[in-house]
Amino acid sequence: MQNIPVSIRSFSNFAAVAALAASLVACGGDSAPASSAASTDTASLLALTAQVKATPVYRFTDLGALSVDGSVPYTVTRAAFGINKAGDVVGINFTAGELAEHATLWKKGNVINLGTLDPLSSGFSVATGINDRGQIVGYSGFPPTRALLWNGTTVTELESLGGFFTAATAINKAGRIVGWSQIAPNAPGQHAVVWDGTTAATDLGTLGGSGSSATAINDAGQIVGSSSIAGNVESHATLWKEGAATDLGTLGGSESHASAINDAGQIVGSSSIAGNVESHATLWKEGAATDLGTLGGQYSHASGINKAGQIVGYSLTADNATARATIWNGTAAIDLNTLLDSSGTGITLLYATAINDAGQIVGTMTYANGASNAFLLTPINSRHNEKKINLKDDWKGASIGLP
Repeated sequence: MQNIPVSIRSFSNFAAVAALAASLVACGGDSAPASSAASTDTASLLALTAQVKATPVYRFTDLGALSVDGSVPYTVTRAAFGINKAGDVVGINFTAGELAEHATLWKKGNVINLGTLDPLSSGFSVATGINDRGQIVGYSGFPPTRALLWNGTTVTELESLGGFFTAATAINKAGRIVGWSQIAPNAPGQHAVVWDGTTAATDLGTLGGSGSSATAINDAGQIVGSSSIAGNVESHATLWKEGAATDLGTLGGSESHASAINDAGQIVGSSSIAGNVESHATLWKEGAATDLGTLGGQYSHASGINKAGQIVGYSLTADNATARATIWNGTAAIDLNTLLDSSGTGITLLYATAINDAGQIVGTMTYANGASNAFLLTPINSRHNEKKINLKDDWKGASIGLP
């Protein structure tokens, strides 16, 4: 028994698997006791390998800034909010010479300023979502905000329900866009809306309260977000399907919010638990809400889910003051900082916001000096990018940049 090939997906478990493999080699021979030991250890090896396969190791990439002159203050926002299957990333970044952050596309190593609705304005803009066709949505203005669609070099303003404020948050493969709109000028309420192939907004309604917002849409057209309920004392995670709004409920507390939905209809977000002191990342599946837990703190939130059911977001640690980007393996919360190869030295991943079907993750990180930027994590060894290695060889991760 030599040269045992296995698929190593968790660098932290490499030593344990290697040690077990070494014991298997040592047990090789003609004696019955060795055969018995090998049989027992083989079962253990298979169990460890299954555990290893659950969580990949990631290569970190700083997506880069629009400004390279060193004048960007550390207090500005740089963050990634969406990624499509091609690995194109959208979010927000800072441009030298401007007074505010701009919507940004990171594509094949290039950092592209998407600008604002008014090219003469130095106002704010943000890109919140991108579909597999490369269409991008977001909003511009500070204030008021106006929902936008970027389709190639064409920027289109999306209509409101009558108010001054609108925002687009997500777009599916068919080009259906969701978000929210103020319902009337100077009105306090906003409603979840869908733009269904035109610039005209359709009101999705509420759960009986005065406000709602939509945050995500899958390729089947199912929409999720949150809505106030009757009396406006609570806001609950909401699913809009075929024109009907469904209350997804909570984990026992009074508030919940849905952030993402995959094509299987699995929904993630967060919910307060009984007592309303803590709020935990939550998975809604087949009508049931599951508490995904935290990294030891009182708060966590799930921001993205892919077709494989991998969930990402962030959590507070035990001090309830430190946020860390998080991935959930089942209901186990794992700090993504512990899953980086050597490319992640000297950085801290704060928030994970989205994950694509290839397992690539985006979000916001920070350096030790306080500078922050958008990041991309690419799985080095997963079912999408599996490496067969010999347990006797040294582990050597390849450098992976933007696709």
